[in-house]
Amino acid sequence: MQSNAPTVPFPAAPASRKRLAVVLLNLGGPDKPESIRPFLVNLFTDPAILRVPGFIRPLLGRLIAYRRTKPATENYAILGGKSPLLELTIAQGEALEAVLNTDGDVEAKCFVAMRYWHPMSDETAAAVKAWGAEEVLLLPLYPQFSTTTTGSSAIAWEKAAKRAGLVAPTTTLCCFHSFPDFSAATARQVREAWDKARAELDPAIPLRVLFSAHGLPETIVEAGDPYQWQVEQTVERVVERLDLPGLDHVVCYQSRVTPQKWISPSTEVELERAAHDKVAVLVVPIAFTAEHSETLVELDVEYREEAEKLGVPGYFRAPAQNSDPGFIAALAALVRHARRQDRPLCSFAGPRQCPNRFGDCSHVLLRNVNTGGRAKVPA
Repeated sequence: MQSNAPTVPFPAAPASRKRLAVVLLNLGGPDKPESIRPFLVNLFTDPAILRVPGFIRPLLGRLIAYRRTKPATENYAILGGKSPLLELTIAQGEALEAVLNTDGDVEAKCFVAMRYWHPMSDETAAAVKAWGAEEVLLLPLYPQFSTTTTGSSAIAWEKAAKRAGLVAPTTTLCCFHSFPDFSAATARQVREAWDKARAELDPAIPLRVLFSAHGLPETIVEAGDPYQWQVEQTVERVVERLDLPGLDHVVCYQSRVTPQKWISPSTEVELERAAHDKVAVLVVPIAFTAEHSETLVELDVEYREEAEKLGVPGYFRAPAQNSDPGFIAALAALVRHARRQDRPLCSFAGPRQCPNRFGDCSHVLLRNVNTGGRAKVPA
């Protein structure tokens, strides 16, 4: 598993096995308290995140980062002063490598490219080139595509690869929101958490599942971003796999950070409704595939405390996938599937999956990322 630029040459691969670099795209997180503000500056000055005129963005983004530094520092202090996301992503890559390298036709190595903190795309692209990759696959660890996540990361990678002189054929997998293996692996973890919660609850207390995803401003969705639709598709497939007839469940959204109107319902509102209805809740992080501050702090600490204050009769949380064997097997199946596609950009099912009303589907935003065309980037 390689996460940053090597300092020594890599040995040549056997001639019979193609060198495949699987680049895991993720958000990133600060690696020490001093990194928190620059991490936030990188986040809030990204044109995919802060959609204001370019001449305003640097100043406004830094102002938002300044205001968010104190609460973010308090949150990361709970986690020891840093995000666990890099270590967990590296572990996912190591597990994925082990599975892929059982295939006889490929020598796979996983690399990590974080969007807002190290290792970022420039250092990772240099590492992929130094390794001598003959083929590159961009594998987002976001199941659902958004212009703010996979879209931003893929565009950053395209620019970094050009700067590094990396010319290996590249395939971008845009999403896997309804991939059957992913749905099955997720449903198994949710069912285990459900059974555990039910065993601890009074049988007379109902249990509601809150599928909680990171939110977005409504304006981004209204502009054509398919994220909310894809989240809903994920939940539908997972609920089908759970096979719990009459399951009480809802999709909700967390992590609002701006005063704009965000997609709803919010997770906070759903906690209030659960308290009113006198039902316990099982919170499932449906758009996060590794633990980080928004699961370990926001869900496990802040929302738990809020639920207790509101009088919710039970609060439980399903884990993120991390290196769950079923999830890693699903990623390996996605890699194999994407490699069989004769296209530089593919979904979990090959061609575009989003309805036409989503003008910011990856197949519009990124269709030229790997073919030398000009990608659509928010102003």
